[in-house]
Amino acid sequence: MTVLLFVLLGFGLGSLPFAVWVGKVWAKTDVRARGDGNPGAVNAWRAGGWRVGLLALVLDVTKGALPVALARSLGGLGGWALLPVALAPLLGHAFSPWLAFQGGKAVASTFGAWSALTYWEVPTALGLSFALIRTVQAVDGWTVILSFPVVAVYLILRRAEPWLLATLGANFALLVWTHRRELRSPPRWRPRGGST
Repeated sequence: MTVLLFVLLGFGLGSLPFAVWVGKVWAKTDVRARGDGNPGAVNAWRAGGWRVGLLALVLDVTKGALPVALARSLGGLGGWALLPVALAPLLGHAFSPWLAFQGGKAVASTFGAWSALTYWEVPTALGLSFALIRTVQAVDGWTVILSFPVVAVYLILRRAEPWLLATLGANFALLVWTHRRELRSPPRWRPRGGST
């Protein structure tokens, strides 16, 4: 029952489309009309500048982190019980009932959930992987997806618990789904010494 409670809390928090709401209130626009149409922090940034984008980013990261942090601290949950709790806000963001189950890509919420699971470790590994892969590859979706095997190797080398690897695998599968349109095209490799 405790796990179910925090899963429901996580999905509910994750489903809140903060980027859309922040865009409407502060930028007076629908962020889904910008960029790739994703209701996330990047399009909030495009729609309203860095202040609107940063606020949306912080809220999206927080809604990923909060349910996991509460499950650990108040619910006393750990190990395998945290797997569905960590995935719940990501699923809520990707399939938000507030947006007719057409949500965002869940990248910022992923960072939030992992910050509550591993503190700095996985978010740092993901961020560094993003940065490195982005220097040689130009498609955002592929940058996200190609970063996950790097993080998996890191977790394996540091002998992470099996439930963490399973959580990473499930998170990876969700992000493949949310980035499926971008992944229909092959990675676009940057020429050595240049950019595209």
